[in-house]
Amino acid sequence: MASNTSKTARASVRAGQAAQGGALSVLGEFKYVIPLNGGKHAYVRNLTNGRTAHLATDSSAFVEEIRALAGAGHGPKVRAELAALAATHPAHGWDTTEKRLIEAGVFEAEPAAA
Repeated sequence: MASNTSKTARASVRAGQAAQGGALSVLGEFKYVIPLNGGKHAYVRNLTNGRTAHLATDSSAFVEEIRALAGAGHGPKVRAELAALAATHPAHGWDTTEKRLIEAGVFEAEPAAA
């Protein structure tokens, strides 16, 4: 059964369908940041709206997308992913990307843990 849509696109659609109705039903292993082009770009998957954005990691749009995720309570998971990417691909600049997000105050807007 051949398909013209990519695995990432199909996963994004499934995540979007799961997020409909305002309730998050996706648990377990879910990647928010999918690296592309040696860390210069990434897909950012947003569970809150079910969309996947293709963004340059040094753009303000990337910062705002991560800020939206952090504001919805996904900040710790995103930071863990960025740290894992930095450890796995040290030459791709993920540590610099995380530092830029911290300097922009992206993770400061996280809701308090209950």
